[in-house]
Amino acid sequence: MKLLLAVVVLAAVAVSANGDPGFWDTVKKPFRFGKEAVQGAGDMVRAYSDMREANWKNSDKYFHARGNHDAARRGSGGRWAARVISNARERVDRLRGGSAASSAADQAANRWGRNGGNPNKYRPRGLPRKY
Repeated sequence: MKLLLAVVVLAAVAVSANGDPGFWDTVKKPFRFGKEAVQGAGDMVRAYSDMREANWKNSDKYFHARGNHDAARRGSGGRWAARVISNARERVDRLRGGSAASSAADQAANRWGRNGGNPNKYRPRGLPRKY
């Protein structure tokens, strides 16, 4: 057991000394993805909450784009969370009788934000600066 531990430690040091990604970088990567996903989900919740609070006509697409944009800026985990949450939300809307056209427009705004597009493209006139 001690020999195995020594080999693992020496391998980690050797890999780090060569300038290659270190052992700890490899260990931390899944945790970073998870952290980004949780933070991205928080961004999506914040955008939804702001949309409900604003209660502004024709602001739906803006908040879709903004939530996806903010989440995707967190990294690959945030981008993943934005995609999963957006797709689930649209499926629920469709099951509740939402139109295919509205769902397609929402998904376009979602993709726009997730791909780094400026959410203000969908910002309705007169929406308070707070949002």
